[in-house]
Amino acid sequence: MKNIAWAASVALVVLAGCQSGAEGLERQRSRAEVDAFLDDYTERFQALYRDSSQAQWEANTRIVEGDTTASERQKAADEALAAFTGSKENIERARAYLARKGDLTDLQRRQLEAVLFRAAAGPQTVEALVKRRIAAESEQNRKLYGFTFRLDGAELTPNEIDRSLREERDLERRRKVWESSKEVGIGLRPGLVELRGMRNDVVRALGYRDFFSYMVSEYGMSADEMVQTIERINRELRPLFRELHTWARHELAARYRQPVPDLLPAHWLPNRWGQDWSSLVEVEGFDLDRELAAKSPEWLVRQAEDFYVSLGFERLPEVFWEKSSLYPAPAGAGWKKNTHASAWHIDLDRDVRSLMSVEPNTEWYETTHHELGHIYYYLCYTNPDVPPLLREGANRAYHEAIGSLMGLAAMQPRFVERIGLSAGKAADPMQLLLQEALNYVVFIPWSTGTMFYFEKDLYHDELPPERWNARWWELAARYQGIAPPAPRGEEFCDGATKTHVNDDPAGYYDYALSFVLLFQLHDTIARKILEQDPRDTCYYGDRRVGEFLSKLMTPGASADWRELLREATGSDLSAKPMLDYFEPLRLWLVERNRGRTCTLSDL
Repeated sequence: MKNIAWAASVALVVLAGCQSGAEGLERQRSRAEVDAFLDDYTERFQALYRDSSQAQWEANTRIVEGDTTASERQKAADEALAAFTGSKENIERARAYLARKGDLTDLQRRQLEAVLFRAAAGPQTVEALVKRRIAAESEQNRKLYGFTFRLDGAELTPNEIDRSLREERDLERRRKVWESSKEVGIGLRPGLVELRGMRNDVVRALGYRDFFSYMVSEYGMSADEMVQTIERINRELRPLFRELHTWARHELAARYRQPVPDLLPAHWLPNRWGQDWSSLVEVEGFDLDRELAAKSPEWLVRQAEDFYVSLGFERLPEVFWEKSSLYPAPAGAGWKKNTHASAWHIDLDRDVRSLMSVEPNTEWYETTHHELGHIYYYLCYTNPDVPPLLREGANRAYHEAIGSLMGLAAMQPRFVERIGLSAGKAADPMQLLLQEALNYVVFIPWSTGTMFYFEKDLYHDELPPERWNARWWELAARYQGIAPPAPRGEEFCDGATKTHVNDDPAGYYDYALSFVLLFQLHDTIARKILEQDPRDTCYYGDRRVGEFLSKLMTPGASADWRELLREATGSDLSAKPMLDYFEPLRLWLVERNRGRTCTLSDL
């Protein structure tokens, strides 16, 4: 009986081995088939992506009133890309391969999921609808970036609006400048109504509930999970923001010789949307504007490049200098350009560019360091180990986190001194911390409150258009503690004056998450690599910092963003390092605000 049993067991082992071998061969064949599909898809996608990016670049860098040539070219290129990425064949094949996940490598699975995510932006199962949406987006951008702002009949550039809100002390003129900045929203409202419906309907063709849910899915989250994450961050930072809001109400009331308001009038603030209050503080001994005024715009960009090179990164490729649009349109040029700073990865390879309107001031100094962060992220994950389909940030927030991290680093007094500027020598550390908080902390209720819930309401909850402006100001009051100078009816569409609502919709929370990430990364760099106080660091010239960043950036989207964060910092997403960074300021503000009434409610 033992011999029979032994023989039977041997037979079973041999049979299992044969089956295992057969299964292994089948898995190999399946993976080879997937690789062939992905290789073909990538080649065609990359060519169409390059054409679309180039057409978008031209439409953003040379806007001629009445000339629709560039926008028509962009529309055609976008349609061609959408026709390919959203093709029925690509959708069906990607779905079929993903149904056999057990046969796939992790890299294959990620690429196929990227194929389906892109398909949802323009599925050809609803081809006519996709074409209408692309045309509507092109027209919306033309209206947005081609708009002429005016004050008392005279043309006003966006840079002049921003400068006036930072520097002007006459309240009546401030009100008029602020109101002028909102005029663009009136003409954008009909287009946004149309786009809201089309964006929702397009992604529903691939099974998404709405456009908001679609955008959130790239994080591996549901809409509800993202809401919970955003609410947690907002609640954690609320005590600090309340102190900042109380301080600002009293400081600005004294500045403008007005009674202390419960809500901050929007035109009192140094930013069109109240997202950055940092210019409220002039730190004695840290006047970068004064020192930078003697520099050229070109110096700012070259200095930012030098910073990255000092960390061990390569010099920017020549194509960057040849093809970027870095400075304002010349006076009398007869054309306009998009003045919102951005970075471009034109071909998912080495063609990297930036669109800016650099002037020699502190805002653009920080912005150049930020935008080059995106550029170097592109260059890091453009490597043979990362397929073009995964040449993106680990998630969308990572890209902004890297840029903002380098912007923060460039503003540290020790850094400023290291590059030969004397602005930081006699600066009051608490005033510097206050100035930083009026940027980074103030941004959180704007991005996780007003913008987040406005776009969620638009797409996820389908808020009726006749409620849009009222809802915008309800959210601004609740989260930012801001009110308009006078009631704003539904003839206005103040939410649409923000660029992202039109041309980068339903993902503005990326910036908020990026700030949380940046302080986690900065805390790790300061404490564990540099062994410096996080509030007084200098990254410049330290190649260990470059190695840390390169390791984080090189995988692109080929690795899980949560795992990358844990490996880099030892923790999950957390606002604690940000709170720790500003804790001395919170205690200082509590003392300053003693006896003052806080007017912000709990969340």
